[in-house]
Amino acid sequence: MLVDLLNVTTEDGLRLDGALRVPAAEVAPQLGVDAVLCLHGTGSNFYASNLMASLTTAIVGAGAAALAANTRGHDGISSTNAPVGRRLQGAAYELVDACCHDVAAWLGLLRERGYQRLGLLGHSLGAVKSIYSQAHRPDSSVSWIVAISPPRLAYTGFLDDPRAEEFLRDYGRAHDLVRHGRARELIEILFPLPYAISAEGFLDKYGPEERYDVLKLLPRVTQPLVVTYGSEELPTSAAFRGLPDEIAKLPDGERRRLMLLAGADHFYSNRYGELWSHIELGLRRVLA
Repeated sequence: MLVDLLNVTTEDGLRLDGALRVPAAEVAPQLGVDAVLCLHGTGSNFYASNLMASLTTAIVGAGAAALAANTRGHDGISSTNAPVGRRLQGAAYELVDACCHDVAAWLGLLRERGYQRLGLLGHSLGAVKSIYSQAHRPDSSVSWIVAISPPRLAYTGFLDDPRAEEFLRDYGRAHDLVRHGRARELIEILFPLPYAISAEGFLDKYGPEERYDVLKLLPRVTQPLVVTYGSEELPTSAAFRGLPDEIAKLPDGERRRLMLLAGADHFYSNRYGELWSHIELGLRRVLA
């Protein structure tokens, strides 16, 4: 598999890396776009996800270039260059709102390379970032969005979960650290997923402001959009429980298609081909 290894610098000075695959010249475009920007989930990166590798292969086979790209939340903890010098980043330290800088930089690079009609595809938190970036900073070159298993990051929803007591304990720890000027100090959490996160990152992602609640963001997205879930992930936590039904109730549903893959988990393990078939069907319906 031949790829072009690329990097881009965001408008706030961070370098991000990615890999671009291009289709063979004889493959006719089938997706209505020239290239697709693909965003990883929490703590992953542009090269480690089997799911993303399968999807980029399918995209290229359908006649579009596929750019698997890092956001600043790549890996658990990473280091990167910034205007103020080298600093720690990664899932532990990211503030999700900054994804707008990352998405804008990668879309700009694709346009510089001659791709004018673009798709935006993300998995898990990458799906939330795809939705959030276009709700807050829409890009006219983005023709459609595919959001694969975006969680609902909603404080009120986590309070209704059986693990609400654990969630509130971690919220209190994070709140106290920020209040005492220790915003970037790490805490280890197990819910809504197990990883180390900074106190300010916890409040940003899971706090009562609910900035990244997909139910609030989806109505603000103007592009055609396909959302997918696996049935096996839905009962796992308040981040997914009942979410397809709630999305179906949102206004302007003609712009969206909700696809449910029976028996699939959050990572669509061993179901990549079926997932791609669902995505293609959803795109045909939403673009018709």
